[in-house]
Amino acid sequence: MLTFGLIINPVAGIGGSVALKGSDGAAVQNQARARGGEPRGCERTQRMLESLGPLAKQVRWLTWGGAMGAEVLDTLGIEHRVLGEPGAVTSAADTQQGAQTLAGAGIDLLVFCGGDGTARDIWRAVHQSVPVLGIPGGVKMHSGVFATTPESAARILEALLAGGLVRAALGEVRDLDEEALRQGMVRPRYFGELAVPEAGGFLQHTKESGRESEPLALQEIVAEVVERLERSTLIGFDVLQNGEQIGWDVDGEWLQSRLSKPAARGSAAGQGPLLILSFTRNQGFLIGRGNQQLTPAVLRLVPRQNLWVVGTRSKLISLEGRPLLIDTDDAALDSAWSGLVQIITGYDDRLWYRLSSHA
Repeated sequence: MLTFGLIINPVAGIGGSVALKGSDGAAVQNQARARGGEPRGCERTQRMLESLGPLAKQVRWLTWGGAMGAEVLDTLGIEHRVLGEPGAVTSAADTQQGAQTLAGAGIDLLVFCGGDGTARDIWRAVHQSVPVLGIPGGVKMHSGVFATTPESAARILEALLAGGLVRAALGEVRDLDEEALRQGMVRPRYFGELAVPEAGGFLQHTKESGRESEPLALQEIVAEVVERLERSTLIGFDVLQNGEQIGWDVDGEWLQSRLSKPAARGSAAGQGPLLILSFTRNQGFLIGRGNQQLTPAVLRLVPRQNLWVVGTRSKLISLEGRPLLIDTDDAALDSAWSGLVQIITGYDDRLWYRLSSHA
């Protein structure tokens, strides 16, 4: 029987839907709570375990107490052993202590749920002493140590348990300076690498830094939109109405309130809010990574046909045939939005491409 460790960051993703660029630090977490932000770590870990099904009970689980693992396993009736308890208010120190203790107990694999900040803490605790697999639950997802979805994480664990051919790989741990990001500056930092299992294309590729020059075709597509913005937001949403910018770096609540008004929805065919998105190079995420302001409630107010996807052919080629991905935590909505979408790849040049909730 394999022994897996489980660590959950119980505040992972709390800053996403409220446009705080991340969830690092007590001050940001308190601000997120005040705005109505909700953490995602426990819910997404439960999704993974439910997708793993009966196989989850064929594992010897070691974990940390309370919301850092034990509560989810208790909820699902999965036997486990708790090796320690977090403080009253969890912190990065709890993640590092938990990861070190679990790794020292002889686990075969450390499963954790969080974002880039959590991956950074795991790296500091275990480096490459034990393989790890991340369940995506955070706001910033630049590291290459996460499965694409909770269900994809389950498929990797399933392959490990079934004796499938699972590649041993190294995944980069990267993180952005959240405070700099809020000031409009992108300051990525490389921390190191973690040993990760890779199977069937389910492991998230590391995002590219954007240093590569985009083709002229893409410049032609976006030039007018960029010129009309008074100030654009990094990893955020700005809103234009009738040629005037009315929102800067808005959160999910703002979008839902604005789009709920009759004037925003329009009456004639083809009217209503227009959503312009691109996707992450190599990973292919369109909705669900870095744009959690697009909550299910917000997306239900946008006609699916009013989705414009912008990306060059070279960016599509980087996906190697994998679909664009949507992961909103609402299975019905993910299914409704899945299917073929048009990708604007140049002037009067569009391609059909798949959008899916499954990698």
